[in-house]
Amino acid sequence: MIGADGDALVRQFGAPRLDIKEEDARKLQWSGTACILDVYLYPPQAGGRPTATYVDARRGDGREVDRAACVAALRQRP
Repeated sequence: MIGADGDALVRQFGAPRLDIKEEDARKLQWSGTACILDVYLYPPQAGGRPTATYVDARRGDGREVDRAACVAALRQRP
């Protein structure tokens, strides 16, 4: 996921629950029964298209959850 742009993430997970833009940064969020996944995108230092640089996963009550398990649970099936 790190290094993916917003379009690639939408292809993997479907439309995000939240899409927040602030200056050149962007936060995309997906949620399901298993977890909530936040992906933070920033443009490279040289400019260009923002890419994922940080991923956070948690349960609805805020407890930590394994990021890989959350990604697998939320990944859109073909």
